[in-house]
Amino acid sequence: MATDRSLRLVDLSKRFGLVSAVDRVSLAFRPGEMVGVIGRSGAGKSTLLRLINRLETASAGEIRFGGCEVSALRGADLRNWRARCAMVFQQFNLVGRLDVLDNVLIGRCNRISRLRSLLRLWPMDDKAVALSSLEQLDIARLAAQRAETLSGGQQQRVAIARALVQEPDIILADEPTASLDPLNARMVMEILAQINRDFGITVICNLHSVELARRYCSRLIGMAAGRVVFDDAASALTDAAARDIYGAEADEAVDVDRAPARPGLAGLQPQPALG
Repeated sequence: MATDRSLRLVDLSKRFGLVSAVDRVSLAFRPGEMVGVIGRSGAGKSTLLRLINRLETASAGEIRFGGCEVSALRGADLRNWRARCAMVFQQFNLVGRLDVLDNVLIGRCNRISRLRSLLRLWPMDDKAVALSSLEQLDIARLAAQRAETLSGGQQQRVAIARALVQEPDIILADEPTASLDPLNARMVMEILAQINRDFGITVICNLHSVELARRYCSRLIGMAAGRVVFDDAASALTDAAARDIYGAEADEAVDVDRAPARPGLAGLQPQPALG
């Protein structure tokens, strides 16, 4: 892939039958940005991220990363793109019966053979990277614990650790706080913000909460009916503009608690093992 790490969407559209989930979206993301995508349920936020990661195939338009046309990738090149463009999901997507370390190591699958990954024959170097990632998120003590026994906040941190070991250029976080209480929601956003600052990884995060988006993202993109209706600095989003984006859901989206954020996690430090 090219050394240019900018991401561009050009007239990107996705239709499901007669419904346009994403409608002619053109956006550019600079390397190292922390971007929040906000809007009502059904506005097209999740579909947009799934298009970028190629979990969905665009009906029209292009996705470009540097000089690479992502929308044309197939086979091994597509798998490599998904490694460089990591996803963090609302429902964590962990394998409950596996321990935390194995769940994180799944993020290294593209680096070893399919047979070795199925047998969980992980190289020692990959194990070291995974343990380093868990240490950075202050959950290394949980490495041997089954994922299904963890709290929601702990599971989401494991999911972020899995994304981090992919050594991605971009992390796409699809409503990463939706299943969490306010305290854990803020902690997860602090982790993503600190990864963005310390590693220079571009983070694009779908959020329903305007207050979380304002607090942690430098740039906000507002979507309505599949289209971009706001794209500016977080400080430029007034309550009135938020209400224009959210309509009847505005009160729920805007009135999230305004308590000050917790200090950053002391355990989240850049480590040489992650490049």
